[in-house]
Amino acid sequence: AIDSALSETGLQQAEAAGFYLKDVKFSHVFVSDMLRARQTAERIVQLNRSCLGLQMVCDPLLKEKSFGIAEGGRVEDVKEMARAAGESFPDFTPPEGESQEQVKERVKMFLEKMLQQIGAEHWVTKSQTVDSLSVSPPSSPVEGRADDGVKDIPLHALVVTHGAYMCVAVRYFVKELHCCLPQGCDEVRMFSLSPNTGLCRFTLSVTQEENGFALLGIRCVFIHRGDHVKTKQERQLTSS
Repeated sequence: AIDSALSETGLQQAEAAGFYLKDVKFSHVFVSDMLRARQTAERIVQLNRSCLGLQMVCDPLLKEKSFGIAEGGRVEDVKEMARAAGESFPDFTPPEGESQEQVKERVKMFLEKMLQQIGAEHWVTKSQTVDSLSVSPPSSPVEGRADDGVKDIPLHALVVTHGAYMCVAVRYFVKELHCCLPQGCDEVRMFSLSPNTGLCRFTLSVTQEENGFALLGIRCVFIHRGDHVKTKQERQLTSS
């Protein structure tokens, strides 16, 4: 994938995300090693009251999907290439590009790596259960509170990655890890492309096993939330 910097609009969106998340407590920060993701994470961390002194871990496992010969082109052009090849857009791999399966392997590797790191650093008791995962959150509005779903969560990782990567990750969470969906949210919504600086939140339940830590269950609190950008635009209109 092309390692480009954020545009002026992208910088404003990163700041809006940072302002929205400024009071949300994070225990870890993981970020793609691509420049635009690092710029986004840096702005969020700068504005956040709990991130002082936290190490920002850059990981190539989080980098954007490679689109091969279509890299840097328009989404519509890639969709046209998919139609010409007789394939659906989400499953299409441009020549020299990275397949969905290859990206999914990176997702799995990162998730495992993150669980082992956080577990090793913070594990206290073996009393983890998945009872709470059988119940969906009461709602998943597009607009909501920045701390939805994390008020009683002891550890909270900020993970900054990319749109196509997240499409693969969410599909893996739902289809293979049987992620619980928020009420009123279907797979069409879950599998749609997140807006720039779109926010998704998942709660993970973990257990300790003989050889490390394992995922017991995963639940989506909200998906593709983008009201922080809209709120910033409204503030700008009001001030002007």
